[in-house]
Amino acid sequence: MKICFLALYNTVNEMAFEILKRDALDVLPCLKKKWAEFCKALMVEATWFYGEYTPTLVEYTKNGSISVAGPLVSLHAYCLSGDNEITKEALNWTDNNQHYSDLTYWASMIFGLANDLGTSKDEQERGDAPTSIQCCMHQTGASETIAREHIRYLISLSWKKMNNILSSRSGYLPSSLINTAQNLARLALVCSCTNMEMGLVFRIVKQKTGLHL
Repeated sequence: MKICFLALYNTVNEMAFEILKRDALDVLPCLKKKWAEFCKALMVEATWFYGEYTPTLVEYTKNGSISVAGPLVSLHAYCLSGDNEITKEALNWTDNNQHYSDLTYWASMIFGLANDLGTSKDEQERGDAPTSIQCCMHQTGASETIAREHIRYLISLSWKKMNNILSSRSGYLPSSLINTAQNLARLALVCSCTNMEMGLVFRIVKQKTGLHL
């Protein structure tokens, strides 16, 4: 565990240092905050798992919008884009702007729910924690088929919510922030269509590019 933490600590600090040299912006506080939120969300899921607790679908999706790493990935992608739009003001938006929070929330919902559709069966065979499908079945008594249809409905609804934010408030957000959120949701749908797990996607990217993800 200490080795894993040290690797993460060094990687994040190195990335922040490179951005500081390139853009004269200190992104470390933002990165630390997103990592802390992500780890806390994982701890919630671990508590559910070891306590043999099946959360409600609302509990699952609320926590899952963070534990799926959507906000974390979006912030890293934005910081590493090299775009001229990276400013202190934009970074503050990732922390304090409700429009951006709503955008990443719905993108993360799509990201997590689409992943569940593609990998739920394999995860249950491994004995992993319940996915949104199992949470829906447990809460409502629905069959797996009906639960899956409901998750597809929630994905469609999330797209509508995200599009409404973009159509009404896109002028308030830098295009780079918008693009990272949209691409996160698009990636999830592509992978779910081919039943690819997100962890496998990141391993493939790492093999192809040599990046430390």
